[in-house]
Amino acid sequence: MHIPELTLNDGLTFPVLTFGTYKMNGNPGVDGMKSAIEAGYHALDSAFNYENEGAVGKAVRESGHKRGNLRIASKLPGRHHKFDEAILTIEESLYRAGLDYYDLYYIHWPNPKQGLYVEAWKALIEAKKRGYVKSIAVCNFLPEHIDRLKEETGVLPSINQIELHPYFPQEDMRAYNRKHGILTQSWSPLGRASDLLTNPVLEKIAESHSKSVAQVILRWHHQLGCVPIPKAASHKRQMENKSIFDFSLTDENMQNIASLARPNGRLNGQDPAVYEEF
Repeated sequence: MHIPELTLNDGLTFPVLTFGTYKMNGNPGVDGMKSAIEAGYHALDSAFNYENEGAVGKAVRESGHKRGNLRIASKLPGRHHKFDEAILTIEESLYRAGLDYYDLYYIHWPNPKQGLYVEAWKALIEAKKRGYVKSIAVCNFLPEHIDRLKEETGVLPSINQIELHPYFPQEDMRAYNRKHGILTQSWSPLGRASDLLTNPVLEKIAESHSKSVAQVILRWHHQLGCVPIPKAASHKRQMENKSIFDFSLTDENMQNIASLARPNGRLNGQDPAVYEEF
């Protein structure tokens, strides 16, 4: 089943389902990514800190797909937010992957205590001008961070990738992104390292649709207007995760899933207001 596409605020087309590559390294990582591309995933999400940009590039080259049909992303680490360092890091990202350009490049975390994320954003704007990247985006940015980017550069990100799953649906953040024409992308969409996949509410909904709990959760993301980033090494699971376009959750289903929200459902307490990642 083909994964539909949408258009970002800068005109780049982008699939409504992205394949996550965290901890997919070396030859097994390459094989898993090639399997995902073969399964129909045309967007791969990576990061400088994942240390697998080389594997991503190799998978892209060996996939047999035209580069222009794929959407490949990486992310700038917190230790390289200074303008000159950020430019060099993006160049290194390209060299590592053996790619001429990235479709998307993100600031991985705002690291507000360092106060350099605007400088990093200016570097991404420059990288786009140089043709290193097609579209520039952020991860884990709060409204105040994005407001400052707009105030100081006049440029809004195309995507804000945030932790988002039924235990932590981020309604206010999604509303902010939507108001500003920024796509919300969901990391940990299946609630990594939690009991989400065995939640009885979700199991009941899955049974009613003859689907898996993972498929129900990914469909929930889709119906919220978000782009989830599931990761799976096996071809079977990859195919299962993308089979979410032949059914719809009812309003009651969506309300029942909404009831699972927790006051602070972050799985590892990674609050972007204070969390720093380098």
